Amino acid sequence: MEFSVSPVALSCLFFLFLITGTLAQDIGSIVTRDLFEQMLSFRNNDVCPGKGFYTYEAFITGANSFPAFGTTGDDTARKKEVAAFFGQTSHETNGGSAGTFTGGYCFVREGNQMGSGFYGRGPIQLTGQSNYERAGRGIGVGQDLVNNPDKVATDPVISFKTAIWFWMTAQDNKPSCHNVIIGRWTPSPADTSANRKPGYGVITNIINGGVECGKGRKDEVENRIGFYKRYCGMLNVPTGDNLDCYNQRNFSQG
Repeated sequence: MEFSVSPVALSCLFFLFLITGTLAQDIGSIVTRDLFEQMLSFRNNDVCPGKGFYTYEAFITGANSFPAFGTTGDDTARKKEVAAFFGQTSHETNGGSAGTFTGGYCFVREGNQMGSGFYGRGPIQLTGQSNYERAGRGIGVGQDLVNNPDKVATDPVISFKTAIWFWMTAQDNKPSCHNVIIGRWTPSPADTSANRKPGYGVITNIINGGVECGKGRKDEVENRIGFYKRYCGMLNVPTGDNLDCYNQRNFSQG
């Protein structure tokens, strides 16, 4: 049987290849339901406050709102991004025993909820009014998250969208986590002076550098690395170099 492909369709495929580095591979082709359940099996444990919240369907829906997430570059690059994203967010939501790297996605809200209502919520533990405002605009809900920040903890799709928005978005002098892990970030002279080198450690610096980076060895950083290594092993990809940020200045220091 013969068939033909229109020039318009070919042009669309070529455009997708240019922007993603691959022919439109959906995130679900890497993060299957089985893999999701294996990586995050502890999340529905009875001890987890977030039991039942983080679903595979919510993750896929949220991820598909960001077509370049987990679909950019070759197979190794795509899988490394998945491992890095879940490595960082598993640390942020960890409820398991120290050193096991199996307790991710146990929490939806951070434990310390004093102060403003803009405390950490969701996979990335989105924190601060400015981040809630930017995330709301970024995912297309306007001021909804400022008016009702708990949407990040009650709507699982919005929760995943805010985490992936943060991951995909460069802010101030920080590159996006996405560009770092897929190898599309080139350090500036200021970054080089601050010892910020391409690798997983810079992502930790982006997320929580003011607390964890440039202060020598810290358990929090080791925990992030432990989760990342576990997921890289499950996906059969190398971790790459520069996993920690012990000797990096944080971005707020220039």
